[in-house]
Amino acid sequence: MKWEENLMQVVTTAEELKHKLRLTDAEAEKMQKIIDRYPMAIPPYYLSLIDPDDAGDPIRKMCVPSVEEFDTGGSFDTSGEAQNTVTVGLQHKYGQTAMVLSTQNCAMYCRHCFRKRLIGFPEAEVMRQMDEILAYIREHTELNNVLISGGDSFLNSNRVLKRYLSELSQMEHIELIRFGTRIPVVFPERICGDPQLLELLKTYSKKKQIYIVTQFNHPKEITEESTRAVRMLREAGTTVKNQTVLLKGVNDDGEVLATLLSKLVSIGVVPYYVFQCRPVTGVKSQFQVPIARGYGIVEKAKSMQNGQGKCIRYVMSHETGKIEILGRASDREWLFKYHQAKEKADEARLFTEELADGQCWL
Repeated sequence: MKWEENLMQVVTTAEELKHKLRLTDAEAEKMQKIIDRYPMAIPPYYLSLIDPDDAGDPIRKMCVPSVEEFDTGGSFDTSGEAQNTVTVGLQHKYGQTAMVLSTQNCAMYCRHCFRKRLIGFPEAEVMRQMDEILAYIREHTELNNVLISGGDSFLNSNRVLKRYLSELSQMEHIELIRFGTRIPVVFPERICGDPQLLELLKTYSKKKQIYIVTQFNHPKEITEESTRAVRMLREAGTTVKNQTVLLKGVNDDGEVLATLLSKLVSIGVVPYYVFQCRPVTGVKSQFQVPIARGYGIVEKAKSMQNGQGKCIRYVMSHETGKIEILGRASDREWLFKYHQAKEKADEARLFTEELADGQCWL
C-alpha cells in the first residue's frame, strides 16, 4: 500500500476508537465533543502502540483527546509567532534563521501541539505562497539556514519538497536546510514506503547539508519501524536530530527520559533539546511540568548518559527567544540564559528569576 493510501486510514472519530480502547457509548460521546473542537488524527501504526489495558499509557496521552483540553487557560500563541511573521507562511525571529510553515497538515494531531490555532492550506495555496517565501529568503543574505516546518513538513508532496530543495540549494548564503517532522515517529510508512522521497534527500544532501529534526518523546516510540525510518534517512545522507518535549504523564521521570536519550543515541539520532511544554490553551493544564521539577528530571536523565546523550539543553521557546534553564542560583532564584534571542541586546544574556512554587513558564 502506498503511503498516501495509508494516510487515508487515519482514525479521526471517537466511534473508530471505541473497539481499540474499549470505550463505552457515553465515553465515546464525550470524546467526540472534544474532537469537534480540537480534531483528532491517529495513524493505525501509532494507534497500535497503545496498551488498551493501561489508562495512563504515554502513547495514548499524546494522541487520544482528553477532557482537560477544554481548559481555557493559557494562550494560542505562546511564542509570539504572529509578531515574527514577515509574509504568509514565513517567520524570521532569529537573524540567521528563516522558518517556513510549509503546510498545516499532519499525519497525527499531537494533543500537546502548540499550533492548535492553525488551519490547513490546500497544496495549490502552498505553491502560491512559495514564490514570495523563496524571494524573501533569496533577498535576505544574512540568513544562513532555513527550517521547513508545519504542520509536518513531510506531509508535503514530493513535488513541493523538491521545489524547496531545488531553490534553496542554489542560494549561496544558505548553508543548511532543516525539515521539522514527526513522521519518523508517528507515520514511518511515509519514509520507508517512498523511494522517491529518499532519492530526493540523497540527491540534494550532496548539494547542501540536510538535517531532519524530529520529536521522539517516549522510549515506546522507538520501534523496529521508526528505527528503520531513521536508518533510511541517515543512509540518504541526512543528519537526524531530536527535540523532546517534557510532558507530564509521558516522560516526566528521570529514568524514562534517560532511557529515551540512550535509545536515541543507539539508533543514530542526536538529542539536542528538551523543551519545556508551552502554556498553550488546551495543553497547559494537561502536560506542563513545573520548571524546578523539570530541571531535576533533566539533570537526573543527563547523569545517566554518555557524552552524546549529555548534549541536550533544557530550554523554553519564549516570546523573547530560546531560553536555557541553567539551574538554581539561590533558595528562590533561578539562573537562565538566552541561547537564542529575538533582540540583539538579549543575545547570550544571563539573568535570574524568582520562581513561585509550581511555576511552569516565564
